[in-house]
Amino acid sequence: MDEKALRILNSTFGYAEFRLQQGEIIQTLIDGNDALVLMPTGGGKSLCYQIPSLVRNGTGIIISPLIALMHDQVIALQQLGIQAAFLNSTLDARTSWQTEQDFVNGKLDMLYVAPERLTTGNFFHLLTSIYAQGNISLFAIDEAHCVSQWGHDFRPDYIQLSLLHEHFPDVPRIALTATADESTRKEIKHRLQLDHAREFISSFDRPNICYRITEAQSNSRNELYRFIQNHHENDAGIVYCLSRKKVEATAKWLTDKGLTALPYHAGLSAQIRANHQQRFVNEDAVIIVATIAFGMGIDKPDVRFVAHLNLPKSLEAYYQETGRAGRDGQAANAWMAYGLQDVITLKQMMAESSAKEQYKRIEHHKLETMLGFTEITSC
Repeated sequence: MDEKALRILNSTFGYAEFRLQQGEIIQTLIDGNDALVLMPTGGGKSLCYQIPSLVRNGTGIIISPLIALMHDQVIALQQLGIQAAFLNSTLDARTSWQTEQDFVNGKLDMLYVAPERLTTGNFFHLLTSIYAQGNISLFAIDEAHCVSQWGHDFRPDYIQLSLLHEHFPDVPRIALTATADESTRKEIKHRLQLDHAREFISSFDRPNICYRITEAQSNSRNELYRFIQNHHENDAGIVYCLSRKKVEATAKWLTDKGLTALPYHAGLSAQIRANHQQRFVNEDAVIIVATIAFGMGIDKPDVRFVAHLNLPKSLEAYYQETGRAGRDGQAANAWMAYGLQDVITLKQMMAESSAKEQYKRIEHHKLETMLGFTEITSC
């Protein structure tokens, strides 16, 4: 194992040893090779690119679709004395310009970039000139399942990222995700031209999470409230619903019951979403009621429960959403009430989507698998 990497792990990040496959992944990148990493939420994915960025010469470029996560990670890195910055749509022109100057002048260890920014003419030109000087240490593509139309978080901007291999062939790349079945993995490798990347797949067992699944009754909200009262009276948690309307109604209902419940969905303004997310991360006993628009990259270790008032559309989605509970390793609960109406609604949503028939068939298959999981009586 690279000695400098171990020294950085100890002295900068304060860990005695690497977890899971971290050491092997980090060595792969230090050696200049590509990696595709599947690691469960809370498994320590970010160290896999942060440490090689510090060991190798130049600036590490981290591509992330999550503006809130960029901000949080950069602040955390700066507090450790690491020169990190981000470029995304929240910055004014002057701050963007200054960040780009710091990048050009070799002042940054790591630069977080939104995928749409990476492929714009100006920034791409900048990248090309810095690459010519040998000053890009690696490219990290976070939430890599966003490249896949098989997945549940498809982002068209990610399709453009194949140009990294074409234009910067000798810069190592790492693609990371907490959720990708075999078809999604194949598509990530194909679209990002990671044909020769080493694959690292960690165990997805989360023994600290207790799963409870029940068929929805006419009063599922009452059951949810009882579950919170009995097991999580002063805890932080997330409640997922299928529709924005149900999110709003559930948040209001829980608030009327005396809980701190905040809605979160794509129909709310960016300011309200950011405010609710900050309250959830920073305050105690806040419950977020959300559509699947909430959660990717949320770094709150003490979420004690995740509840679903509707059936998720795949086991992948369910795993990722419930995986936001208990990231501190302490006991946590995943609770779900589902009904036949959920299946009808999800099938309607699939039928109305603009996806190709081939993808719709895959989505149907995933839904059937999810249904099969809810109906098994063993663990």
